[in-house]
Amino acid sequence: MTTTQLTLAGAAISLAVLYLNVRPWWKGGRNPKDLLPFGGMFLLGAISTACTGGLLGWLAGCTAIGVNTAGNKAVHATVGSAQGSALAHGVLGSLSQEGGVVVFVAAVAAAAAWKAAAKTDKRKMAGGAICGASLTLTAGVAGALSWLPDVANALGLWARTGLEGAGVL
Repeated sequence: MTTTQLTLAGAAISLAVLYLNVRPWWKGGRNPKDLLPFGGMFLLGAISTACTGGLLGWLAGCTAIGVNTAGNKAVHATVGSAQGSALAHGVLGSLSQEGGVVVFVAAVAAAAAWKAAAKTDKRKMAGGAICGASLTLTAGVAGALSWLPDVANALGLWARTGLEGAGVL
C-alpha cells in the first residue's frame, strides 16, 4: 500500500467527519449557503489530490496518512478489529499550467476566507478539506469528481486567453 491510498478505517473517519458536518444542515433549514464552508473546502481538498507537488499536494498526502492512522486506531479501539485494508485507489486527473493557476487562486481565496471565518466555520472548513483530500483517493469519489480538473483547466485557459487579448471582442 502506498501512502496515498485510503484504508477502509481511514474512510470511516472521513465519512464520520462528513456525517458530523452534513447532519446539522440536514436537520436544520437546509439552506445551501450553510454548506459553503464545508463544500468549498471539500472541493479544494479534492483538487489538491491532483496537485503533483507543492504545498497542496503535500497536504493531500499528509491527510491520507493522518486519517488512515486515526482510523486504524479508532476502529481498533472501538471494535478490536485489525488494521483496515486499502480501498481501490482513484485518480482525479491532472492539472494543466492554467488549471494550476486557478487552484492557486482558489487556495489564496480559501486562506483569506479561513482568516475571516468564525471558529465554527473554521471547523467546517477543516472538515471539508479533510474529507475532500481523503475521500477523493477512492475510485468512486474520484470518478464522481473527474470533472473538477477539467473545469479548473478550462477556467485557466479562458483567463489566459482573456489576459493575452486573443479572441476578446
